[in-house]
Amino acid sequence: MWRLRPGPDMALTERIHARLRANSVSLAADELAPLREAARQHKVAVVCGIHERDTEFGGGTLYNTVVTLGADGAVLNRHRKLMPTNPERMVWGCGDATGLKAVDTPCGRVGALICWESYMPLARYALYAQGIDLYVTPTYDNGERALATMQHIAREGGCWVVSCGCAFQGRDIPDAFPGKAELFRDPDEWVNPGDSVVVAPGGKIVAGPLHEERGILYAESTLSGSAWRAAAWMSSATMLVPTSSSYR
Repeated sequence: MWRLRPGPDMALTERIHARLRANSVSLAADELAPLREAARQHKVAVVCGIHERDTEFGGGTLYNTVVTLGADGAVLNRHRKLMPTNPERMVWGCGDATGLKAVDTPCGRVGALICWESYMPLARYALYAQGIDLYVTPTYDNGERALATMQHIAREGGCWVVSCGCAFQGRDIPDAFPGKAELFRDPDEWVNPGDSVVVAPGGKIVAGPLHEERGILYAESTLSGSAWRAAAWMSSATMLVPTSSSYR
């Protein structure tokens, strides 16, 4: 979408959107069943970004969504991106706050935001206030600014941060993709360099970033974030303690 021109590329946009819709996921129809079953079989919690297709209210809206699955395969949470960024608003609908919640997993309390939601202080605070141990963000963001943001969140929230980037080159786009020859001329171009990273509470990078390379990052967590928050900085309690006063 970031390479399409409003107006002149309308016909191409429609073709690409049709493919996106055809590859989207309906949670109501349990189209995540294979992933849920894999989580159950291997007894692992999974946080996964998806293009979600609404099938409950009209069926015409797509959402930029992140789901959290428990080790039993159950869908623990669905968060739809609150406000799609810039041209994304031509693709995805606006989400709501029902998914701004932390859930318990074998890895601790997990919360997730999507891409530039990491620049929304109140969205971050909503998760901090629930005592998250692990902040996960599927993102298209990259570069020094994005990495600095992940370190800031780890320090501000006293939590582990896992940022999952999108590393791909022009050659990774299927040949049948509408407009590929015009939009992705150079097969060696890194359309997005990725920059996936894992950051420990306090802000130290412990894995990654994976820049212009593909791979899997591993990090061992001791869930020490809660202790770090209590000893050093509790952004959700120390700075904003509810009082008995009310304002009308």
